Amino acid sequence: MAVPKKKISKSRRDMRRSHLALTAVNSVLCPNCKDSKLPHHMCSTCGMYNGKQILKDKRNP
Repeated sequence: MAVPKKKISKSRRDMRRSHLALTAVNSVLCPNCKDSKLPHHMCSTCGMYNGKQILKDKRNP
């Protein structure tokens, strides 16, 4: 089994982990209902995608 010869410093450890930071989820406003949604996804509130009605509106059954 491999065993490290020397202790890895906090600086070197943290530099290695620098790219592991979480990024915020990008969201855009739906042009139809002004609710937030993921870009290039259907709006879960009104069911519109790219100006077309894909699903029935959840707000008005």
